[in-house]
Amino acid sequence: MTHWIILPIVLPAFLAPFIVLAARHHIGIQRVFSVAGVVALIALALGLVWAVSDGSVLYYRLSNWAAPFGIVLVADRLSTLMVLLTSVLALFVLLYAIGSGWDSRGRHFHALFQFQLMGILGAFLTGDLFNLFVFFEVLLIASYGLMIHAGGNARLKAGVQYVLFNLIGSTLFLFALGSIYAETGTLNMADLAQRVALIGAEETVGIRIAAVLLLLVFAIKAAIVPLHFWLPSSYAEAPAPVAALFAIMTKVGAYAIIRVYTMIFPPNLEATMGLHDLWLLPAALVSLAIGMIGVLAARKLDRLIAFSIIGSMGMVMVAISLFSPVGIAAALYYIIHSTLAGAILFLISDLVRTGRGNLDLTAQPPMRGTHMTAGMFFVGAIAMAGLPPLSGFLGKLLVLDASYGADLVVWVWAIVLSSSLISVIGFARAGSVVFWKAHGLGPMEPDAETARPATLAYVAIGGLFAMLIAHTVFAEKVHAYTTTVATELFAHDTYMSLVLETPGKLSDPKEAH
Repeated sequence: MTHWIILPIVLPAFLAPFIVLAARHHIGIQRVFSVAGVVALIALALGLVWAVSDGSVLYYRLSNWAAPFGIVLVADRLSTLMVLLTSVLALFVLLYAIGSGWDSRGRHFHALFQFQLMGILGAFLTGDLFNLFVFFEVLLIASYGLMIHAGGNARLKAGVQYVLFNLIGSTLFLFALGSIYAETGTLNMADLAQRVALIGAEETVGIRIAAVLLLLVFAIKAAIVPLHFWLPSSYAEAPAPVAALFAIMTKVGAYAIIRVYTMIFPPNLEATMGLHDLWLLPAALVSLAIGMIGVLAARKLDRLIAFSIIGSMGMVMVAISLFSPVGIAAALYYIIHSTLAGAILFLISDLVRTGRGNLDLTAQPPMRGTHMTAGMFFVGAIAMAGLPPLSGFLGKLLVLDASYGADLVVWVWAIVLSSSLISVIGFARAGSVVFWKAHGLGPMEPDAETARPATLAYVAIGGLFAMLIAHTVFAEKVHAYTTTVATELFAHDTYMSLVLETPGKLSDPKEAH
């Protein structure tokens, strides 16, 4: 058993109250400790990724209680990959919040930011469904505080809508957990995988209902149609750095679907036969279509980006719903891309707001720093729309390739290609209105000029662009790694043997057999 796994959860959990108690009136000290904490998280994430890169699985049993009776944290290739992605994203988002001054516009931004990281990383590392629920609630509480940061009626209204909708998901989650525990007597994922597989065909009603409820809960978190209504207003009204961090939030729902429905309720399980392809794939295709139509119809830049997040999650779920190693590998590659691209666009929208004073898609006099911001928006739009040469194009090719052999392959190709065209038109329209047509209206009046964005804000966005370019340049290696991750998910004997039986780290997967 290794203690390193719990550190990505413990570090922000202790750092947040320290910031509140010891540095609540000193924004400079808060910034130093918050940035240092995120840098430490990146180092821990890199260490965990390296530790499991050979196929090992690490675990941590709280109070040394053996599973399935105690709480267990588990780190494998999938969870450590998501932890690393979250930590890297958090660093650049935090730098932007500091550079733009967003962190000083309200109280307790850095403490809530750390609690948010605690919830996200805990959700990725837990090996227990009940503690997945607990970390979801930590996410909900911290994200609500971040969403209404700096106040405002519109932001408060969107925050209340966000909380109410997610409370519905939390209620369904509790119902699902109760049903699962009543049927199996456990909530440990590894133990559940073994017990659910033993349920006879004549006794599957209860567990099937629980599986459907869980899928609805995770679909809410992932903003899949028809459970996506909370996202456009919530993300559009949230402060830009918060919305950029929220780019990983929907991926928590996607991660939960991957983890639970490859291990506990796999496609070949008789108890849940047909659940994956009869509902999830059509819903994913509709989400992709609605998201990109929303991009075309949006009248404000922040809502356009929010709808593009829905569309990108539709693309992710199309690949996941295939429930094959090649499909999951494509989904993981696209998850990394869409997280980075979505965060970039939300931060760029804040540059536009800073320069223009609003985000209306109407022609207005040019803003300060327009050339740099326009260039960034152009590259970010290319990435999100999935045009070559960036990773969005490669990700879509991987998803299309994975769909061969699916019953709805024609629909997948038709909707993916047509939605890509629609998104290109939508982003091109927005860019031309905000940047190109602005030059035909003459210079901005001197007394109407707004502040130029801070240099650190541009540095933070540039860092995210560097990550996106690296994701493109090293696409072959990244995809090879995600393919290994996907293959491991469908052969989880090592995971289950370690959590339930073996007292220590398995350095060789063969030792689990």
